[in-house]
Amino acid sequence: MTNTGKSDDAARRRLGERLRDARKYLGLKQEEVAAYLKLPRTALTDIENGTRRVEAIELTRLARLYRQSVAYLTGEDEASAGLPADVAHLARQVASLSEEDREELGKFAEYLRSRSKAGKA
Repeated sequence: MTNTGKSDDAARRRLGERLRDARKYLGLKQEEVAAYLKLPRTALTDIENGTRRVEAIELTRLARLYRQSVAYLTGEDEASAGLPADVAHLARQVASLSEEDREELGKFAEYLRSRSKAGKA
C-alpha cells in the first residue's frame, strides 16, 4: 500500500471517530442514523470504523443531522477540531449572534466560571 493509501485509511478512521462521537453526543443510535441515511446499520458501522468511504451527500446529511460543519467532521476546521463537540457546536452558534449578544454571553461565561471556582473553594 502506498503512503497515500495509508493516509487515506487514517483520514477515514479519524472521520469515522468524529462521526461516532457526534452521534453519541446527541444520544442517537446507529439504527436511527442509518434509517435517516437510508442505509443498513452495518454500513454506518463500517463508516464509523473507517472501513467504508462516505459519499459526499452522506457526509453533508450527517453534518446537518449532527449539527456540525463538514469541515469539522473532516478535520479541515482545525480551529474547532480540538474542541469537544459541545464546545465547537456552541462556538458555531455564537458566531451568528450580534456583537452585543456575544458580549453578553461572554459576561455570562465569566459568571459561570467564577461561580464554579467559588464552589471549589
